[in-house]
Amino acid sequence: MKVLFINATVITMDSQLGELSNGQVLVEDDRLAAVGHGLVDDPKAQGAEVIDCAGGILIPGLVNAHMHTWQTGLRGVAANWTLLEYFRHVHRGLAALFTPNDIYIATRMGAINQLNCGTTTLGDWCHNNPSPDHTDAAVSGLKESGIRALFMHGSPKPDPQPGQPHFSEIPHPRHEIKRLLKGELANPKGLVTLGMAILGPHYSTLDVTLKDFALAKEFGLVASMHQGGGAAVAPGAWDEVESRGLLGPDINIVHGQSLDDGQMSRFCASGVTFSIAPENEMTQGHGFPVTGLVRQHGGVVSLGVDLESVLSGDMFSVARAALGMQRSLDNDASRREQGKIPDTSTITTREALGWITLDGAKALGLDARIGSLTPGKQADLVLIDSNKLNMQPVNDPVSTVVMQTSLANIDSVMVAGQFKKRSGRLLINTEQGIAELAKSGHRIHAELLAREAHSTQEANQ
Repeated sequence: MKVLFINATVITMDSQLGELSNGQVLVEDDRLAAVGHGLVDDPKAQGAEVIDCAGGILIPGLVNAHMHTWQTGLRGVAANWTLLEYFRHVHRGLAALFTPNDIYIATRMGAINQLNCGTTTLGDWCHNNPSPDHTDAAVSGLKESGIRALFMHGSPKPDPQPGQPHFSEIPHPRHEIKRLLKGELANPKGLVTLGMAILGPHYSTLDVTLKDFALAKEFGLVASMHQGGGAAVAPGAWDEVESRGLLGPDINIVHGQSLDDGQMSRFCASGVTFSIAPENEMTQGHGFPVTGLVRQHGGVVSLGVDLESVLSGDMFSVARAALGMQRSLDNDASRREQGKIPDTSTITTREALGWITLDGAKALGLDARIGSLTPGKQADLVLIDSNKLNMQPVNDPVSTVVMQTSLANIDSVMVAGQFKKRSGRLLINTEQGIAELAKSGHRIHAELLAREAHSTQEANQ
């Protein structure tokens, strides 16, 4: 199959290709065959379906580097909770109420919503999988959605029952990683591949940390871990991780609060990537996003929605939150240190677009395949209708994309050369899925409220 996009402003996010006015993009099968001008007359385009973009903007598919997609059915439930309330109500309450089918419905519909919003690659941080059936349900949901995803296999975090060890003392299940790599996620070039959502030094004992790092290294998987948000289980564990030479581009740190400046410098120098969830971090109380610290030390900034139980799944909103928050911090620092605001903005909109495209791909270890409109890469792209009132006039295409784009402008979405959304409409029926998602979410929320009411009644007796 061949598709030729014409009459588009093409923002490639490729440093060599840059931006093309009235550009053209040729897709052949699952790859980008050519990007440039005059492709209509190129023999390679013979027989291609020609799509006139009518002056719209083509960008690489967005990358949501960190989201707990299993919480899609809980939208709005956690919007007024701090992080401590979230831990109490979700990990020690709601999570235990999920059946494998609940996980499947939430993951599938959450992934489809990402496609609808222009995200073509999802870092799905699945840490509510108490059984292989829960895990398999999440993987099935991702695959059926048609999204590209790094499925980060995690582990539940309930309060231990009498006689049981705390979750921080339990190593990542090696047998599950082996099972997935021999089964549903055996193809390293498939749309859905495997990563590990480990506890990391902040949420596990040193012994568990070292075992989990070793397991990820053994199988060549990206190891992602939360950092910050509360007291560390094993203070000083990062020093041991560093001393053993375990840091590198295959290590992804989510959030990153509580790392000191020296650690941040060394981690970035070693290639460690950071996935920041600015809106949720500011909402729940993690602390200020570490965007500026990572930038200061030359590290990779990627962004994630984190929790749809708290906020919107739209990555443009996340990018604007990250950009606005860090500009604000930079402006405040300049006022305090120099008595004036900076002479110009400290971060450009182009850099912010990179956080949700190429840098997001780097964080997931997928930048050789996606993240830019580079010939030879996978054909993951988004056509933005920039002719609508909210985007006209387009004076600076990159700034318009970052600062003005909304769901209403996401015209078409393609993953590996296949349309998932076209002319403003998803190509997958969502009516039944929406009903199932609502039924699942309402049931789980109602059960939690009933349990908490019962616990309160008992405490008052």
